[in-house]
Amino acid sequence: MSDRIIAACDGAAKGNPGPAAWAWVIADGEGRPERWESGPLGRATNNVGELTALLELLRSVPAGTSLEVRMDSQYAMKAVTQWLPNWKRNGWKTAAGKPVANQELVQSIDSLLADRDVEFRYVPAHRVDGDRLNAIADQAASDAAVSQRAAGTAHGDAAVPEPAPERAAPAGGGGKAGRQARKSSGSSGSGGTRTIKAKFRGTCPCGAPYAAGESITKLGSRWGHPACRAAADSPA
Repeated sequence: MSDRIIAACDGAAKGNPGPAAWAWVIADGEGRPERWESGPLGRATNNVGELTALLELLRSVPAGTSLEVRMDSQYAMKAVTQWLPNWKRNGWKTAAGKPVANQELVQSIDSLLADRDVEFRYVPAHRVDGDRLNAIADQAASDAAVSQRAAGTAHGDAAVPEPAPERAAPAGGGGKAGRQARKSSGSSGSGGTRTIKAKFRGTCPCGAPYAAGESITKLGSRWGHPACRAAADSPA
């Protein structure tokens, strides 16, 4: 059995720049989310969020760790796997002779990579068949960008954020969440309540689980079985 730790990280910015945050999630030996953390960044760009997420993930594991990092940010991944060696040789200047953006973050990441065996894996964002760890990190970062509060296992939050593509996504909005919301919109029930197909398995507020691909609807601030909404809306 491999000792490699499987993890994912993601950043978010509500506007670019705008209220921003970072998040990471680490899986147990069976691939299930084990611990996670997210933190606010105030007003920042999405790229700052993505790089900070990677930096905080690396800080969370000890030196010598063998780690697989799943990311949906081409920029952050290429920055530390392709562009960084040339930037260092050029005195932290780009090929165009301009200062490297977010240089302090990249340098901090570089120093931590030297003591860790890290394999990067790109995973497309917001796919029905996408990576669950990445989706959890994406949701955690999005939540923290809105709340501007730190959260996670170390803060007493045992339950991982449930990925919900439409949560906090404005109708017709831009960015990753907005595009997914437009693609994931399902049929509307009475009163405008939408039913969609679950992207991942989860747990209804009633306590019973639902499977990926099963129809779910919004129940307060969470997602669950349409039948549970019908029961709640029925007269006593």
